[in-house]
Amino acid sequence: MGTVIPLSDASRRTRSFALVTLLIIVANAVVFFEELAGGNAFVARWAAIPAVIVSGHRWVTIFTAMFMHGGWMHIIGNMLFLWAFGPEMEDAMGKGRYLVFYLVGGVVAMLAQVASGPTSTVPCIGASGAIAAVMGAFIVTYPRDRIKSILIILIFVRITFIPAALLIGIWFLIQLRDAGAVASVQMGGVAYLAHVGGFIFGAVTVKLWRKKQGTGYSV
Repeated sequence: MGTVIPLSDASRRTRSFALVTLLIIVANAVVFFEELAGGNAFVARWAAIPAVIVSGHRWVTIFTAMFMHGGWMHIIGNMLFLWAFGPEMEDAMGKGRYLVFYLVGGVVAMLAQVASGPTSTVPCIGASGAIAAVMGAFIVTYPRDRIKSILIILIFVRITFIPAALLIGIWFLIQLRDAGAVASVQMGGVAYLAHVGGFIFGAVTVKLWRKKQGTGYSV
């Protein structure tokens, strides 16, 4: 079995530090520690539960759930993917637009999961849907960029450079394969259809969010 962990875009330098991406990561970390302190009661209160949302209650959880995670590996994995692809899209869109794009992408992703299983009582949590929107935007904007990644195959570990179109494309195909399935983690769940919804949103709307001028510097 193999694993690929993206680290950064090796083909491009951003014009400025990715402050918004960093603040999003900090916000996720703060909420995660609150979640650890609050336990199951915190998750039950702020996670998105499709059946509850469809009944007209607790709509705020569509937003709050995107800052929650089911465990250390969940949040670490998500934040690594966000840091790998977020800075370039922040640079391409501008900080304000990028923040709005990220939040709207997360909401769209959660709504996609709710629509796929409106009677489900499984809590859905995670930033994956919003990050999928960033990845969808990235593959449309910079498909030929090389992504510096850690490749792990059994005990074999090496740094490699993978074309964005290949890395993100394979990731998306895996999400399509697992669409509709929810992998439960503690009380919450990782919703694959949210990933698909967020990705499609990002890929389809990215041109509306990007700044008109050139974006970033190739290296």
